[in-house]
Amino acid sequence: MRLWWLLVLWLCVPHVVVAACLPEPPTTLFPVVLNQFGYTTSARKIAVARDPQTGFDAATNYTPSASLEVRRRSDTAVMTTVTPTAWNGGATHTQSGDKVWWVDFSALTTPGTYYLFDPALNARSDFFVVSDTAYTMVLRHALRMFYYQRSGFAKAAPFTDAKWADGAAFLGTGQDTAARSIVDQGNAGTAKDVRGGWFDAGDYNKYTVWATYALTDLLLAYLQYPSIWTDDLNIPESGNGIPDLLDEAKWELDWLLRMQTATGNNSVLSKVAVTGTQATSPPSADTNAHYWGAASTASTACTASVFALGALAFAAAGQASYATTLTTAAESAWTWAQANNAVGYTNTGFGSANPEPSTYGRALCQIQAAAYLYARTNTAAYKTYFEANYTTLTAIGNTYWYSFPPDVYGQQAVLYYSALAGATPAVKTAIQNSKTSGIGGSEFYGAVTSATDAYRAYLKDADYVWGVNRNKAHIGLLFLDQVRYNLDSANATNYRYAAAGYLHYLLGVNPLGLVFLTNMNAYGATRSANEMAHAWADNGTEWDNALTSTKGPMPGFLTGGVNPVFTGTGLPTPPVGQPILKAYVDGNTGTPQKMWEFTEPSIAYQAALVHLLAHFVANP
Repeated sequence: MRLWWLLVLWLCVPHVVVAACLPEPPTTLFPVVLNQFGYTTSARKIAVARDPQTGFDAATNYTPSASLEVRRRSDTAVMTTVTPTAWNGGATHTQSGDKVWWVDFSALTTPGTYYLFDPALNARSDFFVVSDTAYTMVLRHALRMFYYQRSGFAKAAPFTDAKWADGAAFLGTGQDTAARSIVDQGNAGTAKDVRGGWFDAGDYNKYTVWATYALTDLLLAYLQYPSIWTDDLNIPESGNGIPDLLDEAKWELDWLLRMQTATGNNSVLSKVAVTGTQATSPPSADTNAHYWGAASTASTACTASVFALGALAFAAAGQASYATTLTTAAESAWTWAQANNAVGYTNTGFGSANPEPSTYGRALCQIQAAAYLYARTNTAAYKTYFEANYTTLTAIGNTYWYSFPPDVYGQQAVLYYSALAGATPAVKTAIQNSKTSGIGGSEFYGAVTSATDAYRAYLKDADYVWGVNRNKAHIGLLFLDQVRYNLDSANATNYRYAAAGYLHYLLGVNPLGLVFLTNMNAYGATRSANEMAHAWADNGTEWDNALTSTKGPMPGFLTGGVNPVFTGTGLPTPPVGQPILKAYVDGNTGTPQKMWEFTEPSIAYQAALVHLLAHFVANP
């Protein structure tokens, strides 16, 4: 017996560390939310402790101890102590229904895995890392979403886990290799090859204008942060010497090239879709016929803009031949759109969404095209058009910069133009002054400096609508534009911190304590979205739920987000009867509940998140 205890003592002394001898963190959690993937070393690190007053969790009662500890996970050592600060003097935050305290542990900069600890309760927060690679895995899975959204392409080992393998979809009879006109369905002579591209969202349809939205964020992310994009994403093109982000973008650009070729006159078709809302899971099992919708000025001009932007990106990556192909296609599309500048699209025959923007949105497509074409070609005609029309953008006239489409994409284009060497100085000044004035308002920088939002990612009430998570990402990008374009450099650090607040919201700093990305618990999250409204991962399928179905949804899809103006009926609580920031249901049931209004993903939402993440991967 004496020898046994001597052996135990020897094993547990400092010179031999055995995991079983180290103290374990508590298993009880207290109500505090933080970025579940962690923080970079230089980040401002602020968790939010919660005492819900209204909403589904109002029975939770919590007041933090006067002092909380940051402890190291491996040995529970206390790294620092922090004092919680009551938000707004202890007031209840209306949008969430919570009283909250901010817990600032920014002084913690040593890489490692940690947790917050409340000694009075012997309870902890979720674990989190401090690392300059905290978001590398998140970005990887967010970008791989586009691989799973590929139409007409098999997902197979070794490029996917067997759970998400599927054959090439929509290459059958009457589908994308021979899709017919929606208004002349019986005429085989209208058949066109419009294969490829990405599924737009939770359905399997493809929309040209909305595809350009996604491509704009992805291509700008490449041009603005070229050093972070690797060639090892484990997609079929990995290892070809081209960054995988561009390989993925090329999959969509090639589809747009087919949509242009199919018209025979350099215009670009508007959409490819089923007639209604029919869909089968998995995609390869879907035999529904697909049809194309006619070209419009908007679809053609917006496509010209991303062809030109794509040419800039591929040229920067040393892919001169493809850059030339895109430049030629962009100029041809521009010429058609200028000669046919008022051609609308009616969506006749389709029961799915109409992607045609307003007359204003159509004008923005042309402004965007002019900006990127001038950047690519240095041709005076594009500069002349841009400078004669850029004030059409609402943001320029009223110095209010938007997070909604189509404005947000027009804003990105005018800012890009303002940094070009050939831009007229007065035009550059007008654009950049408007941007700085706009970001300084009460909804943006003013909301940061006045601590308007308890969860540090402010949107006004009216902006919480279907797809709000894209808006959250784009407001983060609006702040980062101040840094990227060196506007108001004295406040650059604060703009960066403000942008990070919107990223933290999406990755866990919200009243739900939820990462709004699907099935990420194996990749660093503690509580990620379990369901999404996607035809592949539909209710009752093998891919239905990350916790309860046999396979779960594909990882890394950004859901739409909270939505207090939902129209579904028969919904549970939540979202029924909740404050704005708790109006969410982790579900995917269809009519009449319409859970797609909360959890449907979109390539445009996803691209905005990728663009936002890119900054914090490139600048930890």
